[in-house]
Amino acid sequence: MTELILSGRIVTPGGSLERGHVAIESGRIGRVSADAPPAGALSRNDWTIVPGFVDIHVHGGGGCAMTMGDPDAVVGAASFHRRHGTTTMLASLVTAPTSDLVRAIGRLAELLAESVAGGSLRRPPVAGIHLEGPFLAAARCGAQNPAHMVDPDPQLVTELLEAGNGHVRMVTVAPERPGALEAIGQLSAAGVVAAIGHTDATYEQATAAIAAGASVATHLGNAMPPLHHRQPGPVGACLAAPQVVCELIVDGHHLHPAMVAVASSVKGANGIALVTDAIAAAGTGDGRYVLGTLDVDVVDGVARLADGGSLAGSTLTMDGAFRNAVGCGLPLATASRAASGNPARVLGLDHDIGSIEVGRRADLVVLDDALDVVAVLVDGVVVDGEW
Repeated sequence: MTELILSGRIVTPGGSLERGHVAIESGRIGRVSADAPPAGALSRNDWTIVPGFVDIHVHGGGGCAMTMGDPDAVVGAASFHRRHGTTTMLASLVTAPTSDLVRAIGRLAELLAESVAGGSLRRPPVAGIHLEGPFLAAARCGAQNPAHMVDPDPQLVTELLEAGNGHVRMVTVAPERPGALEAIGQLSAAGVVAAIGHTDATYEQATAAIAAGASVATHLGNAMPPLHHRQPGPVGACLAAPQVVCELIVDGHHLHPAMVAVASSVKGANGIALVTDAIAAAGTGDGRYVLGTLDVDVVDGVARLADGGSLAGSTLTMDGAFRNAVGCGLPLATASRAASGNPARVLGLDHDIGSIEVGRRADLVVLDDALDVVAVLVDGVVVDGEW
């Protein structure tokens, strides 16, 4: 039974239907058509309909930080980002003492288990946990505490994964650390995405990590050596490897717009993923915040460590990242893949979400002609915004 029909410009994996419609049946996409919408369809000439955004790197938002695993903070941050079109996300934790990290992972895992069983979040925006640390390079610590960065070893990797009880979905690793290649293999064998990031690796070390199973570049170009024509480093290795999806923080501060265009051109439509790397300050304005245990000052919307000035995540939302990517020259279909389809594929969820195709979950975002969010649908139900 058709429950809802939306009409406007429909962004599909193959391009855009300039005047099509989507029919929703039992919470899923029942029909995608370029034909004129039938009577009763919800329609406006300025609507653009895209799949729900999938953010695989986010630490908080709306004044809520997820880095300690506090359930209320996780729900608060996820709710904030959902209003900006993010219907699926990972909760990213930062480097911390092992005992604190295990505790935070465990708290998050309990929340996610309750949600899957029909608890407080009917079908949570949070699809799992991303560990951005502790296996990072102190030389490229960015906005994380180098005192707690350690070499990966099989026992510690196992302890962290067991604390997550199946909910740890991605782990960022610096390939040059002793034991890193073995850890990447261990993660891959466990079905966990291994990402390259916060690293001082050479091109050869990064290439070895990719051969071992690493398949994501954590915020490409940031917290890693810059691309050089004689020393391509991890940026060159990740751009050159077709199996690696490169995260891009498209906020105008982390990457020059030309670099966004270059990465998109080199990687192709399937090789980039927009992420926010958002901290609690997203949506709440300038001031002082905390990322992990470090103080962060946000001035004019830019987050930097209070001590040292390094960029410390962002105040970006996924609708903003999508608008900015289009502003950098990416076609709508490419920006949509980067915001939805490619990160869904990273998580192994592209059979169910990330694109407007028949049979997929009806997680949709309706945008106006300025690409601002009008409404957000989850399972075909409007959860944020209004017509």
